Amino acid sequence: MHLLALNPTDSVTEGFLPAAARLGLAVTLLTDQPEAHERAYGRQDHAFPALDIVPCDVRDFAEVISRIAADGRPRAVFTNSDHLQTQAALAAEYFGLPGKDWRAALRTKNKAELRRALAAAGPDAADPAWSADPAWSADPVWSAELATGQEPATLAGLDAPYPCVVKPREGVASEDVVLVADADELVRRCVEIRARRPGAALVVEEFLDGELRTLETLGDGRTLHVLGGFRTELSPPPHFIEERLHLLPAPSPQPHTDQVLAQLRALGVGFGVCHTEYVVQGDRARLIEVNYRAIGDQCDLALAELLGIPLFEYILRTHLGEPLPDDLGARTDGRVRMEYVLADRAGRLASAPPASVTERDGVRLDYRPLRGVGEEHPLHRTNRDFLGVLRATGTDQGRIDAAVAQFLAAHRWEIV
Repeated sequence: MHLLALNPTDSVTEGFLPAAARLGLAVTLLTDQPEAHERAYGRQDHAFPALDIVPCDVRDFAEVISRIAADGRPRAVFTNSDHLQTQAALAAEYFGLPGKDWRAALRTKNKAELRRALAAAGPDAADPAWSADPAWSADPVWSAELATGQEPATLAGLDAPYPCVVKPREGVASEDVVLVADADELVRRCVEIRARRPGAALVVEEFLDGELRTLETLGDGRTLHVLGGFRTELSPPPHFIEERLHLLPAPSPQPHTDQVLAQLRALGVGFGVCHTEYVVQGDRARLIEVNYRAIGDQCDLALAELLGIPLFEYILRTHLGEPLPDDLGARTDGRVRMEYVLADRAGRLASAPPASVTERDGVRLDYRPLRGVGEEHPLHRTNRDFLGVLRATGTDQGRIDAAVAQFLAAHRWEIV
């Protein structure tokens, strides 16, 4: 299997590479950061003997295809990177392998194109999920694009529904996503973002106020399974940083799930794993973004644990051309709370608790530091401000919440 990656991630290190090893797959990892991967997998606890790390400009699909072709005919091409889905899909199609539709991969990555595609989709009377929600197509999310080369000043006269949100068109992890109150702030924020991202295309969108949820799906092109969903709590505006997530009881709440699935079908999404974020407004599910990969920040690891299924193997098997079972056999009684400890200012991390795993009263607490003591960082106002992540799992939400509160009260994270 050829796996495309940028920087090392927990999803790959603890999820997909061990799954590939269990499936007996030799993995050629193509990356533009080979040294970082050598360091990550050179540790004793992350040793993968059937792993070959190969330098490659993975953002260039032509280079990816050329490098894979030099190895001989591949068996599968896969990536879990937000930035590389289109490249992997194009490479898979070139070699005649199972994979995502590259158009759908591009459509979901490009947030302006996603809005255009959904606005143009319209209701489908043959699809009961559409006909059950005619308000969706009549009320699309308002958006506008500041293309590469356009000056932010051109947005001054934009007839936007303030307050609204500005974000990079191909952004991730809430980086440079900000709520703006009026036209002056919109132009100012765009100038600030462009200073950090010269020439970047930006999207201005209607602010979707309401409870934020996710829908996690897995498909093989024939069957689309709903794995579950999370309720997400964010930091106060103007920034949108994930502070905690709670697994929603299965099955996922209706009618929102059917509405999200209908919109995913309109986008051409249905192969492999997908992480979709949406806001609940009454009976409507309004999409924020579609991430055509597994949910990150260790939520995928928690999901696999709670469902009690070989989730990462299932994902890889779809890219090997194997059909998914009609019933994944997933448990439905598990609960998880993902708690992210955030830096509230720039500076050096002077003290923090070490990694730990404890179990008490039916609750398992797994704490992982994400920043080392002594490291100094600016304040990013994104998930790069995470100091650590606490994964609390069990079957009783009240006990889980109590255990998290006790852990947080018993530890200190000091920045100087």
